[in-house]
Amino acid sequence: MDGDRRAARSCRHADRDVTPPSATAEPLRGGGDGGRAAEVFLTFLKLGLTSFGGPIAHLGYYRRELVERRGWVDESQYAQIVALCQFLPGPASSQVGFSLGLIRAGWGGALAGAVAFILPSALLLFAFAAVLPAIDGPLGVASIHGLKLVALVVVAHGVLGMRASLCPDPVRMSIAALAAAAVLVTGPTWVQLIVVAAGGLAGLLLCRDVEPVAEGGVRLRYGQRMGWVLLAVFASLLAGLPLFAREAGGLVTVADAFYRAGALVFGGGHVVLPLLEDAVVAPGWIPRDEFVAGYGAAQAVPGPVFAIAAFLGARMPGDSGGALGAWIALAAIFLPGYLLVSGVLPLWRAVASRPSAARAIAGVNAAVVGLLGAALYDPLWTSAVRGPLDVAIAVGGFTLLAAWRVSALVVVGWCVGASVLMAWLS
Repeated sequence: MDGDRRAARSCRHADRDVTPPSATAEPLRGGGDGGRAAEVFLTFLKLGLTSFGGPIAHLGYYRRELVERRGWVDESQYAQIVALCQFLPGPASSQVGFSLGLIRAGWGGALAGAVAFILPSALLLFAFAAVLPAIDGPLGVASIHGLKLVALVVVAHGVLGMRASLCPDPVRMSIAALAAAAVLVTGPTWVQLIVVAAGGLAGLLLCRDVEPVAEGGVRLRYGQRMGWVLLAVFASLLAGLPLFAREAGGLVTVADAFYRAGALVFGGGHVVLPLLEDAVVAPGWIPRDEFVAGYGAAQAVPGPVFAIAAFLGARMPGDSGGALGAWIALAAIFLPGYLLVSGVLPLWRAVASRPSAARAIAGVNAAVVGLLGAALYDPLWTSAVRGPLDVAIAVGGFTLLAAWRVSALVVVGWCVGASVLMAWLS
């Protein structure tokens, strides 16, 4: 009997640091050691070189390569990770990849997977930033304008898809419409934050039919205490970087701007557009036309959309730009999402099945659709569309993407080629 009591006390003590397995799904196991980091790096490098199509497509690539082919996790475990990363702010597909690397090979695997997946697109966009000043003349300008039309097409397609999945009822459609109107009428970043918070409150009060996420848990090599430490680091950087940037300026200001963009974006992918615009265009660091062209170029490369930070960081003025600015911008925009997901992983079971959390996040997601809809008009439409010919090119690109489901590369070829042809004919 005494032995049973001692065993029970030991189990209770262990549970303080390790999330218990789910009652309905097998827990994720942090198998593998540091030696598997090389395997993770090579696997994600392959994905980083071939994963065209945006965040939703990336999740499909992960599932095929890591669930079906390699068996790193099973279907139930993968669904748990995807649900968590869609719940959190940050680049959802990159957070899923980071989590899979973490589960496969610990912190070394997480870092290896993140670097390998981001590196190809970051290098390509950095190269585009380097050659951009040399692109001049009518045909060069037309090529850049074609990339603006690509950005318009891709974001329009994203808004349509997100509206269908995140605003399926009149309540959430209304939240999205009000969010878009509020941002278009006002504009500053703090309004966007208020809109997202108001969307969460509206969802909590009004989205009564939203089903909670199925209960699930994860088992890692660290527990809830480390999770809280990671979340404290995330919050400290979010609060402290602006204060430090006021004194230090320069590259610290760049890090602060991109960290805030990565920390405050719900929905990932294209939703980062309005936050990045406010971070780099509003202060006058990057011209609006150049910003939109860079965003269009980001659609032509594989890997995460957030890799546009390499382009923007490289194009920063003065000593804040170049290679150092590019890598600081990249690290800063991805870091908050990685801190959040690694901090919340051991805590996920405690909140995943709460109906109130599901209702609030439904409202937040609807508000995010409104933010992206506002960005579709300004800056994308206002920068890219100059007349009926631009509308025709954009409609053709949208038809290719939405109806024929072609690769984003085909859309890039169509928009840039048509823009150049129009310039040559005129």
